[in-house]
Amino acid sequence: MFRLGSVVFMAKQPKEKGVTKDRLVGMEVIDSHGNRVGVIKDIGFTVGKSGISLSMEDKDGDMREIPWDEVQGAGDFVLLKPQTESQPAQIGSQQPSAQICPTCRGPVSYIQQYQRWYCYKCQKYV
Repeated sequence: MFRLGSVVFMAKQPKEKGVTKDRLVGMEVIDSHGNRVGVIKDIGFTVGKSGISLSMEDKDGDMREIPWDEVQGAGDFVLLKPQTESQPAQIGSQQPSAQICPTCRGPVSYIQQYQRWYCYKCQKYV
């Protein structure tokens, strides 16, 4: 807002834009570390539940669902929210038993989505 004499001018507020299916399909998906993790192939929803999910083909050609609430933004690409979920190793699972980074000897976090241990200090999977 600004005033010129006795006239007050209001700045135009930007309109919120929706993202269409046609625009989303084919977009690259980027994780919170800037890594390309796949491409959006379709959009769906489950009857009886609220919200939508994105069907993504990952680098290995596998399809997986991404709930819309895990998406941070969508513009030129789909950006996923940072993963904060960690889970300790379970006995008898195929997860590595060590919970320290072999490089920096710091703590690592188990990222359930990728079923891998991640060192935030080294910024790499171990």
